[in-house]
Amino acid sequence: MAVYTDISEIELGAFLKNYDIGELLSYKGIAEGVENSNFLLHASSGAYILTLYEKRVNREDLPFFVNLMEHLRKKGVNCPLPVKQRNGSAIGELAGRPAAIVTFLEGMWMRRPTVEHCRAVGAALAGMHLAGEDFSMVRRNALSVDGWRPLWNGARDRADEIEPGLAAETETDLAFLEANWPSQLPHGVIHADLFPDNVFFLGNRLSGLIDFYFACTDLLAYDVAVCLNAWCFEKDNAFNLTKGMAMLNGYTSVRPLSRQEADALPVLARGAALRFMLTRLYDWLTVPPGSLVVKKDPLEYLRRMRFHRQVKSAFEYGLVVEGIDA
Repeated sequence: MAVYTDISEIELGAFLKNYDIGELLSYKGIAEGVENSNFLLHASSGAYILTLYEKRVNREDLPFFVNLMEHLRKKGVNCPLPVKQRNGSAIGELAGRPAAIVTFLEGMWMRRPTVEHCRAVGAALAGMHLAGEDFSMVRRNALSVDGWRPLWNGARDRADEIEPGLAAETETDLAFLEANWPSQLPHGVIHADLFPDNVFFLGNRLSGLIDFYFACTDLLAYDVAVCLNAWCFEKDNAFNLTKGMAMLNGYTSVRPLSRQEADALPVLARGAALRFMLTRLYDWLTVPPGSLVVKKDPLEYLRRMRFHRQVKSAFEYGLVVEGIDA
């Protein structure tokens, strides 16, 4: 979440006349994240999240996101529910941007996830994958392997400003992944961005998943790889095997991985690290000064890329044989 586009109280008031959520009491921008402009609204009927969709989100994709959240809620996944306007549409326009309001989930995200948090996230991710099996809509993952080179082309010339040698190192990794990326693995709806700030807890109980605006149709095991990167490394970028084992055990207790998925996990995790390094690098170099955005360090994921290069099997992430379908 972030704020690229600010809005006035007059603009917001006019927009909210299309909704039956009561009187606006207060609103404030949310600085965390890097994708869309987000605001916490307090209305007389309760709390909501308002999202203005920025440049990286195509208007044509919005029905996918809205319908997916509605589908997952019906399947028992606790996630935000889009709020419909009086005309029945969940998408409006505010400050020249497509905009939507969703319900607010209670809870807080864990800045220092424990082993039990990782186990709960793994199980919740697998539950989301199963819940999405009969979701009929499809959205291509624009930030999968075939989307990385165009992103890299926009940052390559200045990459060595961040760290000397970064350009050559990234080029080598990208070429390897383009040549070795798996394709014949189970596909389905994935979250694609299930970082700690997109998972809410009440105590140790997972209370909900949020921010589905990278959700798409892709390899299910790639979503697992994203979570290994996001949840199982410590502040010094050391991989925590105990957390990795807990996350994978949580996932496979709900949806076992196939042997092919397990074998592909090191490549998928390396690719996931590259993907987040690239988007962070691009944003670090291009986000304009003055935006209410917390820029994230691309070198964090460079360190994780280097770790994944050395991994030979999913066993090194903590995957046990019982969690694999032969």
